Amino acid sequence: MGPAGVTTGSARPLRADAARNREKLLAAARDMFDEAGTDVSLEEVARRAGVGVGTLYRNFPTRIELIEQVYRHNVDELCASGDRLRAALPPSEALEAWLLEFVAYAASKRGLAGALRSALGDGASTVFADVHEKLQTSGSALLGAAQAEGTVRTDVETMDVLRAVSGVCVAAGDSKDPAASRLPLRLVLDGLRYQPAP
Repeated sequence: MGPAGVTTGSARPLRADAARNREKLLAAARDMFDEAGTDVSLEEVARRAGVGVGTLYRNFPTRIELIEQVYRHNVDELCASGDRLRAALPPSEALEAWLLEFVAYAASKRGLAGALRSALGDGASTVFADVHEKLQTSGSALLGAAQAEGTVRTDVETMDVLRAVSGVCVAAGDSKDPAASRLPLRLVLDGLRYQPAP
């Protein structure tokens, strides 16, 4: 169990069909939270996922548990994407592609984070600490590879980059247009490529 009784994962592996239903519920909830906020009808989430409402409540007995698991799932997907990008692209391109995905993640996390803070109070800090550790690990692997390649300056750390990109997201405001963040993000990336004089 997580903070304030929030379930953070099953103790035993799910059957294949149960795992598929859980994934469908998480995907449907994420889309609906992005569209309409975290107060959406849970029955409608189940309908969109194509499962019965009983299946939703077996997986996520409370709304806040569903919100937490969507929040964690988004981070897990972003970190898995980092691994795929590192395997498929040159280091600097992988870092840039991952930071573009990070912008989309950051735009969607605001409502989820606010709901967790509201429901869990200080208990939400445990969730955020877990998430930040995963993001830092994934980002460090990408940044370190680009630094070793010599295409990114070596005097920055992962949290410097994530804070700068988060600032881009805040500056872009509530715009749903990804282009609103693209140019500011390019400026951050240009700054990472700049090599200061020794």
